[in-house]
Amino acid sequence: MVDFKDFEEIDIRLGKIIEVEDYPEARKPSYKLQIDFGPELGTKKSVGQFVANYSKKELKGKLVACVINFPPRQIGPAVSEVLTLGFPDKEGNAILVSPSKEVPLGGRLF
Repeated sequence: MVDFKDFEEIDIRLGKIIEVEDYPEARKPSYKLQIDFGPELGTKKSVGQFVANYSKKELKGKLVACVINFPPRQIGPAVSEVLTLGFPDKEGNAILVSPSKEVPLGGRLF
């Protein structure tokens, strides 16, 4: 069982995808993302396997939930600074976690 205090240590924030690039160097089809978390946190990089469900055009401007306090992770030649959150669809491909209404960039999940 996880204690609520443990949950509070995970910093999940809302960001907006501002740039999407193909990432052919990854083992599985992936995109490199630039995500804006607002003036307090700035822009962070992420790598995600969203190719099966999203085009680059669909991702640009999309609001997404990300864990921002994990250590950076090397994914091929790129570094992912945040974990962009999603759920698997029935084929196991990622569906992004995104709010249904506008909320401020950098807002923390509670």
